[in-house]
Amino acid sequence: MLAGFAAALLAGTVHTAAFAPLEAWYLQLFALALLARLTWHAAPRRAAVLGGLFGLGWLASGFWWIHISLHQFGHLPWLLAALAVLLLAAFLACYYGAALALAAWLLRSAQPVWRIFVWPACWLLAELVRATLMTGFPWLTAGYAHTVGPLALWAPWIGVYGITALAAAIAVALAGLFAPKAASSRRPPPRGGARKLGAARRFLESLRHWRPAAVMATLLGFGLLLPQDFSVSTGQLKVSLLQPNVAQEQKFDRELMAANLERLALQIESARGQVVVTPESVVPLPLDYLDPDFIQRIERVAAQRPLLLGSFLGDEQRGYVNSLVGFGGPVAYDYGKRHLLPFGEFIPPGFDWFVKALQIPLDDQARGQHQRSFDVAGQRLRPLICYEDLFGEDFVASMVGDGAATVLVNASNLAWFGTLMVQDQHLQFSQMRALEFQRPVIRSTNTGATAVVDHRGRITARLAPAVAGVLEAEVEGRSGSTPYARWLNAFGLWPLWLAVALVLGLAGWRRRAS
Repeated sequence: MLAGFAAALLAGTVHTAAFAPLEAWYLQLFALALLARLTWHAAPRRAAVLGGLFGLGWLASGFWWIHISLHQFGHLPWLLAALAVLLLAAFLACYYGAALALAAWLLRSAQPVWRIFVWPACWLLAELVRATLMTGFPWLTAGYAHTVGPLALWAPWIGVYGITALAAAIAVALAGLFAPKAASSRRPPPRGGARKLGAARRFLESLRHWRPAAVMATLLGFGLLLPQDFSVSTGQLKVSLLQPNVAQEQKFDRELMAANLERLALQIESARGQVVVTPESVVPLPLDYLDPDFIQRIERVAAQRPLLLGSFLGDEQRGYVNSLVGFGGPVAYDYGKRHLLPFGEFIPPGFDWFVKALQIPLDDQARGQHQRSFDVAGQRLRPLICYEDLFGEDFVASMVGDGAATVLVNASNLAWFGTLMVQDQHLQFSQMRALEFQRPVIRSTNTGATAVVDHRGRITARLAPAVAGVLEAEVEGRSGSTPYARWLNAFGLWPLWLAVALVLGLAGWRRRAS
């Protein structure tokens, strides 16, 4: 029993290696196959523990870097910060434990063919709950491992959550290859016609073990047959993406503010692109608080090359909005962050004491109100601030129709979390958005990953992490809508919820009827 629990915890930890920076996507299939095999005939309670331990190993090893923000910047003691990360991972892991308990209950006495549908449906259910409950936290959703590999070809059709279900189905099929053969009693060798019947029976029995292999081959290979071209070029755009590399502990230091703003102005003035993009909150105070001379200096540059500047808008009465402010565009422009991060940007009810203890600046912000693009040089740039790009369903309306955005722009500040793993993970999420919507993604960040991703999800340019610089690059805008963008815009995630409900409903009916 304990060996199975240890194996589930280890498999979850290995699962993290499927994501960036290692991008060993195939490890996900083996890790999930082991989890499926461990829960093959498990009682619901045991399946819940196995699923929970897998989730704990996966998520704790996947976003351990939250510890840096809690300890180094939130001033929690090291051990207490580690405990907080474990508690968060354990809470989210409960979704997977509950999902696999449900799968075990539904699959009791079921024919093996049901596993290929029920187990992935329960896994997808857990992922959807994690993506939506309490505003959602879908960091490292399983499908993100497949920005490379054969399943990436499914992205413009079914998106990250559809790929999540496909990967789970392949893992179940892989687990089926190692299912034990039914025990057979010893019988005397058949004679005559009985020998022929016995040979036929053995042949049919061998086909049972080929079925999982056929499922794996179909799901892995069918993507090669899917059409992949749904967008057309709207021309080239030269971009200047700033990476100031201001240490997080210095960003809000009043004594260093003037020097930081001077370095920022020099970076902006050195830019040579048709448009300049700065990171999120690169000006870490409301725009109205800035010296008018600084604003005029920025405006002089923007008269030659438009600029998106990260700052805050609003006041104490209406609240402050984490924003990208446009300078030099054809009309006045600003974009405010719409999907806020719990505990960092808004305070959930009842947690005022915890957030205040962390001493996070501007910890309870207001939300942005629109999704309009910033038009420059014949392209329509759709801003996304920080982890907004994890929620494609939130901004898919910008990806369809005549006025659809041609370039996605992500402005982030990950200095709260160090440089190891977190930057590569966030960049991988941008790659998935590029694959889903066939739009390039340009990223300007404080400490990394400042990069350009083309509409095929390939990284075409990137600055080294933790260095100050300006990434001068060229990006090709795209127009057109993928099948995923069209159905996601029309129905949201509801088709996935309904598919899960249908599979689980049929499985429940079968169990009740048996």
